[in-house]
Amino acid sequence: MLESFSIAFGELNFFSIIPMLIAVVGAIVILMLDLCIQRVNKQLYTMLAILFLALDLGYIAFFGGYYRAFFDLVLIDGISVLGQVIILVGAILFLPLTLSYNQFHEFQYPEYYALFLFMCAGFQFMVSSDHLIVIFLGLETASLALYTLIAMHNRQTSFEAAIKYFTMGSLSAACFAFGAMLLYAASGYLDLENIKNILVQNNYQPAYLVLASVAFFVVAIGFKISLVPFHTWTPDVYEGSNSFLAGFMSIVPKIVALVVAIRIFSIFIDIIWVHNIFYLLAVVTMTLPNLLALVQKDVKRMLAYSSISHAGFVFSAIFIASMQSFGALFLYWILFLFTNLGIFAMLWISRTKEQIWDKRYDHSYEKFSGLIKLCPLAAVIIGLFMLSLAGIPPFSIFWGKVYLMSAAINNGYLFLAIVMVLNSAIAAYYYLKLIVYMFLKEPIVNNGAIYLQNVTLPLKIVVGVAVLYVCLSVLFVDEILYFVYNLVELNVF
Repeated sequence: MLESFSIAFGELNFFSIIPMLIAVVGAIVILMLDLCIQRVNKQLYTMLAILFLALDLGYIAFFGGYYRAFFDLVLIDGISVLGQVIILVGAILFLPLTLSYNQFHEFQYPEYYALFLFMCAGFQFMVSSDHLIVIFLGLETASLALYTLIAMHNRQTSFEAAIKYFTMGSLSAACFAFGAMLLYAASGYLDLENIKNILVQNNYQPAYLVLASVAFFVVAIGFKISLVPFHTWTPDVYEGSNSFLAGFMSIVPKIVALVVAIRIFSIFIDIIWVHNIFYLLAVVTMTLPNLLALVQKDVKRMLAYSSISHAGFVFSAIFIASMQSFGALFLYWILFLFTNLGIFAMLWISRTKEQIWDKRYDHSYEKFSGLIKLCPLAAVIIGLFMLSLAGIPPFSIFWGKVYLMSAAINNGYLFLAIVMVLNSAIAAYYYLKLIVYMFLKEPIVNNGAIYLQNVTLPLKIVVGVAVLYVCLSVLFVDEILYFVYNLVELNVF
């Protein structure tokens, strides 16, 4: 007879998953509230979602240390905390953009906010585990919610974007599952710590299984980070999504994928051919999207290619694989978060339902012609964000690039640092192109109020926070770096 056994509640360390449960409970509360109460002000859903995310972030802020839970399925360490903080801060800052003056139909549905919270919970599970099954479940939870959120924009381009994202996302999930299967066949384990120990002990044999698993994981994670050549979906999905969701997608899913990449690829980074492949991927991902961004006619598509190039910058930290490079990665992405928040918020403010400037694009360069004469403050703010994205000192992203280049040089990657400098120079051209249109071109329309159709107090606050952060980051970048290094040091790479 099988012996009965019991599991003590304390052994599970149930408190480790409370942050994810807060997001899940918040989603269920929003759905139940809509069922029980009719004619609720739809802005209540936005406020409830922000409240639950703030509670989630507050709970994480009081947690520290390094521990495992649920039979080692959950891992709370430094990069887990950093990843969750970026996820939640990004979600809290982007959600107020739904409180625009023009209430687009997707923001009227409680399901939109419930799916958004489910997506955040999925992302949190992904960064809070080194077990391949848990990472995969978090990936699918977040991805399925995100596909639906894109499609809810209910435009032809949105349906096209959702289908493309779903198709590529399904391929990515399949590759992840195959990679996990091959690692299990090679090691007999699904948790990354034991996988690494077994593979190192066996000198990474059998080699054909290791090679195939690396290839599958590169495809799976490369899709989520938008590494070249897995980036082709990004501009179309950004174009088909509303600016709120496009801005969010440029930040949160990518930092989640980068955290997963740090965990998985740390197993293989000592293999010379893997190291060289990652080096090539980083250089190509920095360079090719920059060249493609030069010829874009739409600002949102340009920002999509820009985000791919920035992802290439920070991906280099993974094969450099030092404490300094991982610290620079998180610093870079925190600074990138506020800059992208600001520029996508400005696109959202200027969003109109009428195609006045171009038959296809919502945010063509011509739309911003002569903006300095029509709406001077908006032109100056957009110009500040463009200068920051270009890495012009003393604006925020400049400091992220400096620390990342410093990590490359200190670890003997001088050529990589030169490539970073050259790509920053190329990127400056298409960022300054928008500034030229705003400050040196003649306006196409006469009424500057058309650029402020969506502006509300919440949007003004979000843009104000982003502007202050971008302009004054030099005052507290050392404090952010200190906070990041303290958490990164909790990990043993």
